[in-house]
Amino acid sequence: MNFFTHLGRYFLMLKNMFTKPENYKMYWKELMHQCVEIGVGALPIVIIISLFLGAVTTVQTAYQLVSPLVPLSTIAMIVRDSMILELSPTVLSIVLAGVVGSKIASELGNMQVTEQIDALEIMGINTKTYLILPKIIAALLVIPCLVGLSAVLGIWGGRFAGAMSGVISNEIFDTGLRRTFSSYNVFFALTKAYTFAFIVSSIPAYYGYHVKGGALEIGRASTTAVVVSCILILIADYLLAALLL
Repeated sequence: MNFFTHLGRYFLMLKNMFTKPENYKMYWKELMHQCVEIGVGALPIVIIISLFLGAVTTVQTAYQLVSPLVPLSTIAMIVRDSMILELSPTVLSIVLAGVVGSKIASELGNMQVTEQIDALEIMGINTKTYLILPKIIAALLVIPCLVGLSAVLGIWGGRFAGAMSGVISNEIFDTGLRRTFSSYNVFFALTKAYTFAFIVSSIPAYYGYHVKGGALEIGRASTTAVVVSCILILIADYLLAALLL
């Protein structure tokens, strides 16, 4: 019953978000603020993780390809497809669930506990539209861009690591990158990115908005939001792979 209670409250929250804004300029300003918070705030960790994911994938793939019959350009193909199909969308979204999701949950939870949300409701503002909808739209705009950047940086990091370690030259790596490339992989990665962006933004917003209690409950809500977001990301990852691949 507890599961269905949360599910019903979650869908009601999503339904109540779509109302006419009281002040379009105020909502636009909040949307831009959330884009900066989510995008620029997560940019350093995205860059670091992506570079090392590509580098590690190159080195480990070269370690496993011991057969002389397999051309070295295969390493670049594996790094490219691994970053685009799985590592950039899924791993990055799990990291963002911890970075962005906990921030959203704690921010809304603090506003709920300190009765700031009640004050906004008294002023006639639909708090679900003003506080939650800009976060979800900002995540849908910014996180796919971060995933695309992560894929590019991961491939570049793998190319750099291969050249530095002497595993594969830049020329052979570039040849492998251009071989049998499928644009459908990019479509699949973007589909996962948009799905995960919605999960990363809406689930923490739900738990943060419905916090009851004090500082201890805010911490528990943030932790629960991150755990549930990560589980749903993994489930959605499997379902999308089964449906689209």
